[in-house]
Amino acid sequence: MSSAEFNLSVTRFYDYLRPFALKLTQNSDQAQDLLQETMAKALANRDKFRDGTNLKAWLFTIMRNTFITHYHRVIKRNTVVDTSDSFQMTTAFADYTTPNNAFNEFLREDLEDAFSNLSYKYKTPFSMYFQGFKYQEIAEILDIPIGTVKNRIHVARKELEGMLHVYR
Repeated sequence: MSSAEFNLSVTRFYDYLRPFALKLTQNSDQAQDLLQETMAKALANRDKFRDGTNLKAWLFTIMRNTFITHYHRVIKRNTVVDTSDSFQMTTAFADYTTPNNAFNEFLREDLEDAFSNLSYKYKTPFSMYFQGFKYQEIAEILDIPIGTVKNRIHVARKELEGMLHVYR
């Protein structure tokens, strides 16, 4: 494949890579930077691409690896090494945070409220599944078909998800 053909092929996948970059970074500007860096790396490493292989997968791999490398750099930059007697690695902001259980308490209360608002016919199979029972065991204990068990667990999940949408 000639250099011009390769460049044209790479730029055709731009529209496929952009949503993936947005998914990784969760930020439009960072996604654009990641996309540009991916394209630059792909064009710079044209000689490493083998004809007949999946160019789209190769580009996605470059993007994913670039994102991971950048993420590790940011984490390493924000890490402080404590060289005292007890060697520990802590994040730079760990000294400025005070843990409290307020969020966990709110979450627990909201979960209990949402669960108590479920209909009994959904609550029972969901509760049993959550406790570790298999679908078949639940069906036998409740004397209902296994398809009904799966459906009720699915409906319970969806209802809980709707009631707890603030935690998405």
